Amino acid sequence: MSQDKKYIPYGMQWIDEKDIKKITDVLKGSWITTGPKIHEFERAFAEYIGCKYAVAVNSGTSALNIAVASLDMKGEVITTPFTFAATSNMIILNGLKPVFADIKPDTYNINPDEIKKKITDKTKAILYMDYAGQPCDIEKMREIATEYNIHLIEDAAHALGAEYRNKKVGNMADITCFSFHPVKHIATGEGGMITTNNEKLYKKMLLLRNHGIDKPTSERFGSQASYMYDMKLLGTNCRITDFQCALGISQLEKLEMFLKRREEITKIYSKAFEDIKEITTPTIKKNVRHAWHLYTILLDNSINRDEFFNLMRAKNIGVNVHYIPVYRFSYYKKFRINPKEFPVTEDISNRIITLPLFPKMKNDDVRRVITEVKSTLNEMKK
Repeated sequence: MSQDKKYIPYGMQWIDEKDIKKITDVLKGSWITTGPKIHEFERAFAEYIGCKYAVAVNSGTSALNIAVASLDMKGEVITTPFTFAATSNMIILNGLKPVFADIKPDTYNINPDEIKKKITDKTKAILYMDYAGQPCDIEKMREIATEYNIHLIEDAAHALGAEYRNKKVGNMADITCFSFHPVKHIATGEGGMITTNNEKLYKKMLLLRNHGIDKPTSERFGSQASYMYDMKLLGTNCRITDFQCALGISQLEKLEMFLKRREEITKIYSKAFEDIKEITTPTIKKNVRHAWHLYTILLDNSINRDEFFNLMRAKNIGVNVHYIPVYRFSYYKKFRINPKEFPVTEDISNRIITLPLFPKMKNDDVRRVITEVKSTLNEMKK
């Protein structure tokens, strides 16, 4: 075993001295929350995406919560079961019912054909997720949304920097949500962003971020400012701090470098595994830019995934599983969902393994992961 070697996690942040200085500059100033860095980060992010509006919040989960709440829906929302629990949790927290549709066997994104099977007169929206950083077939999503007059919400927690037909993710759904958790493309500790090109939704989301109050603290500060404000909607505190946004601004400046490095690592992996019959490497569709939040391999049915996982972890390789289908969790049992309705999700979730992938990863680390994957497979075949 490799207990003498360092542990390589599946993902982690890359914070440098420039990032740290940006944070400390804010901490030495007057505003550490609800101040000017929030607006600066929102403007920089919207400019990068190419959208009209961006709303910074304290997590990707809050972004999803506000996105769903802003559409003021009653009924059902179709979504993927192959995602982190927050995607469907925010549907439930807003008084709606999540309806799961199976995924595609090549990209692991929600299958538009399966979505159409699940649409009823109760369907109000599709909340789709760009798995691992590869955009869904957004053109088909838009066709469905237009045909049935329903909303599109995009969970792009995996997909910052991704593109679909030369257009950046964040412009195509009614509302798009991003995450800045440390394992994501840029890190603010915790944090998220919502983008939209709809001014009405933008103004509503600003209210929902701040208890439904119509005036932020910055507009009630100073000798000439009034204390008056109004609460127009039922919201909660989803605000992000100025020092987090300072970090976000600094990280955003390095995003393209991060994306390039992620792609370099994935090419090394795919080349190393292309002739191993027990491994299926990721499929990349035409007309997309993959953002590579995750690099996953699919193990052949002859290989026990959980045994493989345990052997790799014992060698200090931080493989992971993305994801356990949401409907398998105890809380979701009350919805009486039959796993047999999702044959592709069931198959993929039982065989998938996430390998380490992050920009700070050295080529020696990449080679070590490859070596241990191959040696573990050989051990299991004996």
